[in-house]
Amino acid sequence: MVNNINQLGIEEILELLPHRYPFLLLDRVTDYTLGESITAYKNITFNEPCFTGHFPGKPIFPGVLILEALAQAAGVLGFKTAGNSDDLYLYAGIDKARFKQPVVPGDRLDMNVRLIKERRGIWKFHGVGSVDGKDVCEAEFMCAMRKL
Repeated sequence: MVNNINQLGIEEILELLPHRYPFLLLDRVTDYTLGESITAYKNITFNEPCFTGHFPGKPIFPGVLILEALAQAAGVLGFKTAGNSDDLYLYAGIDKARFKQPVVPGDRLDMNVRLIKERRGIWKFHGVGSVDGKDVCEAEFMCAMRKL
């Protein structure tokens, strides 16, 4: 349990997200403001299952997993904002995705996601992933709330 009221440790993240190993891509939420934004991170380690094939001898964390990590952070923000429920947040679209440099084992992927708008169960976000203060990925994406 993390002491700061605007931080969430892994136990709280597991209560909010349905994802589990090997697809849970958040280690900690460092700050959030309901209905506005969230910051979180994932430590990238060499023992990630994706590195056995992406790429042998040159491990690079896949861009689609960076986008998924951003969406999981957005999902935590959505659940905290709308309240815990049996809803599931699913990708509805990805726009303007750009990858600026590789993410490799040993990096800490910092994520900053901002809510742009919500209308009729469709949430639009802007997300930025960074390593050591340098942006590595940026995208706008939409998530739809659906009943399980």
